[in-house]
Amino acid sequence: MMKKILFVTSEAHPLIKTGGLADVSGSLPKALLEHGLDVRLIIPNYQDIKTTEEIFYKSTVQVGNVNVNILETRLPGTQVPVLLVDYPKFFDYPGNPYADEQGNAWINNAERFALFCRATVEVAMNRAYLDWTPDIVHCNDWQSGLVPALLSLESGRPATVFTIHNMAYQGLFPKETRVLLKLPRQLWSPSGIEFDGLLSFIKGGLAYADRIVTVSPTYAAEIQTPDFGCGLEGLLSYRKDDLFGIINGIDFENWNPEIDTNITEPYSALTLDKKRLNKTALQQKYSLTVDNKIPILAVISRLVEQKGIDLILECLPELLSLPLQFILHGRGNKYFEQQLSHFGKTYPKQIVIILGYDEVLAHQIEAGADILLMPSLFEPCGLNQLYSQRYGTIPVARKTGGLADTIVDVAPETIRNKTATGFIFNKATSGAFIEAIKRSLIVYSNSEKWTQLQVNGMQKDCSWNNSAKEYIELYEQL
Repeated sequence: MMKKILFVTSEAHPLIKTGGLADVSGSLPKALLEHGLDVRLIIPNYQDIKTTEEIFYKSTVQVGNVNVNILETRLPGTQVPVLLVDYPKFFDYPGNPYADEQGNAWINNAERFALFCRATVEVAMNRAYLDWTPDIVHCNDWQSGLVPALLSLESGRPATVFTIHNMAYQGLFPKETRVLLKLPRQLWSPSGIEFDGLLSFIKGGLAYADRIVTVSPTYAAEIQTPDFGCGLEGLLSYRKDDLFGIINGIDFENWNPEIDTNITEPYSALTLDKKRLNKTALQQKYSLTVDNKIPILAVISRLVEQKGIDLILECLPELLSLPLQFILHGRGNKYFEQQLSHFGKTYPKQIVIILGYDEVLAHQIEAGADILLMPSLFEPCGLNQLYSQRYGTIPVARKTGGLADTIVDVAPETIRNKTATGFIFNKATSGAFIEAIKRSLIVYSNSEKWTQLQVNGMQKDCSWNNSAKEYIELYEQL
C-alpha cells in the first residue's frame, strides 16, 4: 500500500526561503513522490509565499478558539500538493517567516508556530475534512516541534519523524508561554517540553517523535556531545537508538550547470572551458579585472558566527596580499555586514560584498567562482559545498558535520584515485584556514590537477535519490 506522508515545514523553496531548510523541504518531498509515496507538504500561508499555481480553499478547522482555513496549492513545477495554514492575524505580514523586514524576530513567534502545529495535528488526525490520514508525520526543526508532542496525546495517531536541521535554533520561550499557549500540563516536565525552566519547541520533537533524523552522519554523532548538543546532548544520547544521520541531497533540476538558465553559459564536466565565460561575466558585472588566471574565492552564506564569518574577516588582510579576487553574498549579523562592507569599499578592485540574498545571483556565483569558502564552526549538513562541487567550484571547508561527510580532502592518494573534491582543515583558527586556502591556490596553478578536481566533484551523485531511499527505509521501520 502506498505510504502517506505529511511533511511539516516552516519554509520550502521556491515558495519561501531563508536557508537550507527551504531547499530540503522543496526537494525531498518531490523525490519521495517520484519513489511512489503519497506526500503532502504543510506550511503557514505567509504574505510572501510565491506560487505560480492556483490556490484552492479546502476547509476550515477550529484550533483552540479560532477558525483556521486550510488552503491547497502545489509546489511549483511539481505534483506535490501543498496545504497552506491560513490565519492572516499571524501570518499575513511582510518579512520572512521568523522576523520582520528589519531582522527582528516576531514577538508572537511562539503563538504563531503553536497555532501552525495545532492545525497540523488536526490534519494529521483527519479532523480537517480532507478525507486523508497520513501514515507518517515528518516534522522539521523547532517550528514544528510541538506536533510530535501533541500527537503523543492522541489515540490512533500516525507515526512521527523529526528532522533536526540545526540544533542551535531551538524555539526557546519563557515558561509562562506554556500557559499562554494552553499547552497540556502533562507535556511540561524535564523529560517533555521543559528545558531549564523554559518552554522548548525543539524538545517536543526530540522527546516525543518515534524517530529523530539529522542531516549528516557526522552531525548525528556530534550533537551527542557537549560541544554541539546545545544542552540537549543528554537527551540525544538517551535516544541514540532512534537517532539517524541522513545526508541531504540537492535538486538536480534546479542545480545543474548543463541546463541552468540563471547563468551566462551552460557547461558540463566535458565542457569545462565554458565555465570561464561565467567567470568573465562575474568579473565584468562587478568591475573586477577580467583575467582567467586570477582565482575568484567566493562565500555564499548567512552572516552569522556559526558560518565562521569572523575567520573570514581575520583572513581578509592576508588574502589581499595574494593575487586573487573575493566575492561574498549574504546577509545576517549587522556587525559582520558593516565590517565586510568596509573591506569592499576600501578594496573595490579585489573585494565585492553583495548584502542580501538573491537566488539567481547565487547560481551565477557558483558558476563563475573557482573556490568556495565554508569555514563553519559547525555545519549540520551544508548545501553550498554540494552545489559548488556540482558546478566545478572547489570547496575549502572545515572538517565538521556534513562538510566532513561530503568533501574528500586533496591528498596524494585521493588525487591518484580521483576521489578528491576539496580542501579540508581541522581547527577553527585563521591560521589553519589560510593554510587550506594556500593549498588550494597551489593546486589551482596546476590546471591539469585542478580540472581533475572539478570533474571529480561534478560527477558525484549527490542527488536526492539515495537520501530519499534512506528516508523510505526509515518510514518502513515505522
